[in-house]
Order: sequence, then C-alpha cells, then structure tokens
Amino acid sequence: MAKILYLKASPRGSLSHSCAVADAFVEAYRAKNPRDEIVTMDLFAKDLMPFDGFAVQAKYTVMHGASPTAEEKAAWGAVEKYVAEFKAADAYVFAVPMWNFGVPYRLKQYLDILMQPGLTFSFTTAEGYKGLVTGKRAFVAYARGGEFAAGTPAEAYDLQKKYLELALGFMGITDVRSVIIEPTLARGPEVAKEKQTLAVTQAREFAITF
Repeated sequence: MAKILYLKASPRGSLSHSCAVADAFVEAYRAKNPRDEIVTMDLFAKDLMPFDGFAVQAKYTVMHGASPTAEEKAAWGAVEKYVAEFKAADAYVFAVPMWNFGVPYRLKQYLDILMQPGLTFSFTTAEGYKGLVTGKRAFVAYARGGEFAAGTPAEAYDLQKKYLELALGFMGITDVRSVIIEPTLARGPEVAKEKQTLAVTQAREFAITF
C-alpha cells in the first residue's frame, strides 16, 4: 500500500483551476488504487512554522558541524518533523497556481522548511549536491492566467514550473509528470473552461499509470 501526499498550494477552493485538475487526478488514482492512502495538505490552512531566527541559525550550525544551542535544537527538531512527514510519502500530487510568475508564497515557505542539508540533500566535494528523497514520483497541476508556452518569448517569465521542478529535483524527486492549464484569464472564461476540461482528461490519464 502506497502513501500519496496531496499538497494544495491555492487558497481559492472550488474556484481554483489547479485544484480542480489535481482533484481529478486524485479521484482517478483512488479509483484505481483503493487501498492506497491519500493525505491532503492545504498549505494555506496548515500552520507552517516560520523559517527564521533560530531555524536559520540551526541550519548553519548543522552545515558547519558545530554544536547547536538548546533553542537551535528545538527549531531543528521542528524542521525534522516536517521533513519526516514529507519523506513518509511514496509519491506527491501538487496543485500550483502561478503567482507573479512564480509559485505561491506558502509553497515557497514549505519548500524552504524542507530543503535542508543532511535531511533532503547532501554535499560532498566528491559528489557535489545529492538529493536524499529518492525513489519517489510526483504529479503537478499548474495553472496560469496567461500563456507561457515553450518556444515563445513569454516562456522566460515562467518561473513557476522551472522553480518547482528544480526544487524537487534538488531533493532527488526527478520523476515529475505535469499538466498545465493556461490561460485561465487572458482569453476569457469560456477558453479557461475548455482548457480546464482538457487538463482534467489528461490528469485522469496520467493517474492510470502513476
């Protein structure tokens, strides 16, 4: 039995295009794999720890091989719990809208907590950086108000898909499949509905072989 962690990075609920497509993926996956566990994490509802103060200092203490203070130990312990929760999953589903050409700040905050030396990546002079979250896969539903297709001048503005897949790959998750819903605003509601319907169909197809 596999465990799937479904991460929602949109606060728009039923109005979210990315969540609608990711929900369709999850529903199709559950129908095919009824014994698997699916855990949903709404990043805008979750009380994420702030990665500041003692947490930042704890990171540098760990990186430099020094002894952490009691406050740093407590902060690092909290980070370890987030990482353990994340690594306990066998696969991941993300619903990610584009905000200001990138990802929503709550998803960035979550990734800032997860991407830690010795926990999700390592570094040696012989190997360089190496991801420690391996043998896992991910599906991502991306939504964008505009159009940023590959090969067009607008592609350079897409720091959403590029960043998330770089971050996942840095931690060792390189098997990433995705569906993009675009545009959800630029060409009106009818086009947005058509694009979402198409993306839902693609997501359900992906779920069959995920």
